Amino acid sequence: MSATQLAVLARTVEPQRMLRRFLALDAAVTGANALAYLVLSGPLGRFLGADAGLLLGLGGFLAVYAAGVGLVAARPHPPTLGVRVVVEANLAWTAVSFAALALWLDPTAAGAVWTVLQALAVAGFALLQHTALKARQLSQD
Repeated sequence: MSATQLAVLARTVEPQRMLRRFLALDAAVTGANALAYLVLSGPLGRFLGADAGLLLGLGGFLAVYAAGVGLVAARPHPPTLGVRVVVEANLAWTAVSFAALALWLDPTAAGAVWTVLQALAVAGFALLQHTALKARQLSQD
């Protein structure tokens, strides 16, 4: 992804601001997903073909994760280690999502599509955050 494409997505050319925006967007989307799983675990579980208890557990985990990402995003200068942890966690989530789909989940068609789409979205956040972190590091050299 070029610096221009990244700047268009972030609506800024400042690497620091790009990074914070991509982290904040990740926190917001993850928080919304967590809220949906926590509040609507029964209906979503039936629709997706997932156990309501699993969705409740994932919702709780995602709520804590979203808060952590939000804290990193809220820092005027997000720490490099914190950003790397977020990127690695996003990549791990992506891998586990695909593994779960292949190995132990038995979702409905909608659930299978949802699992793939959310995994790709999380991988996209990891890519954006990693690229913005590299851009910030290059601008500081």
